[in-house]
Amino acid sequence: MKQIFAILALVLLAIGAAALYLIPVFWQPEPVLVFRVGIGAGIFSVLFALAVLIQLLAISFDWGKEKLVDKITREREESHRQFLRRLDHELKNPLTGLQAALTNLREAQSAADTQAAVDNASQAATRLGRILRDLRKLSELDTQMLEHRPVNVSELVNEMVGAANGLPAYRGRSINLLVSKVPALPPVAGDRDMLGLAVYNLLDNALKYSGSADAVEVRVREDGRALFIEVADGGAGIPAQEQQRIFDDIYRGENARETEGSGLGLALARRIVQLHGGEIFLRSDPAQGRGTVFTIRLPV
Repeated sequence: MKQIFAILALVLLAIGAAALYLIPVFWQPEPVLVFRVGIGAGIFSVLFALAVLIQLLAISFDWGKEKLVDKITREREESHRQFLRRLDHELKNPLTGLQAALTNLREAQSAADTQAAVDNASQAATRLGRILRDLRKLSELDTQMLEHRPVNVSELVNEMVGAANGLPAYRGRSINLLVSKVPALPPVAGDRDMLGLAVYNLLDNALKYSGSADAVEVRVREDGRALFIEVADGGAGIPAQEQQRIFDDIYRGENARETEGSGLGLALARRIVQLHGGEIFLRSDPAQGRGTVFTIRLPV
């Protein structure tokens, strides 16, 4: 960009110099020669001023661009540092639990103590594996090619509800599925497996952070040229100051400290939805005790 400004300034100077030289040469009538020399000098002065102005604009542009690049770099570095701090915290918990379980196993005095230590070690290893698995998925999303085939969203959501109900931790939980049937919902072009993961992560999040007696409701509808998938829970809700960060990598709010999870489920869901040209957002009012509604919007 700076080179373009410099070339433009040189062109203007060349035009001005030519005007200063050629006007008195080709306009020869003596009575007006001095006048036309003045015109040439005036044109040269104006173009020279414009050339200087363009050079100043070029310098200002480069200075502003450097400041913007520096600001973006600092923000990325700070975001990376925050990610590493959160990752360190999330990895430390299962590793500490695994270390404690191994110590208890070594010091076990009975079969019951041994079994308890083994169970604790297994739980810690499972949580650690879940974090590493989700980290791998998140990194692969930026490199792998997504399929773009017609996806029946109603069937997909119904399948994810069944998968959640099939888990021992959620067996017996009430999940109400409401799908708009008139008119029939159009298919969405996308990667079925990835979209399924996004929906499942929202379901898992809703079930995990609401009470066992609270129902989770899943709604699928069309509005204009988009499909909406809403997952509503009856949990405690998300404080306003946390709602802007809830989709960050390995971010866990205050209400989630005591609940198992990788802190990557919502980040994965957001990235998948974005890769499909959609968006994901939430509504939550913990002061009113109305829980949280996560919404996926997908173009059709």
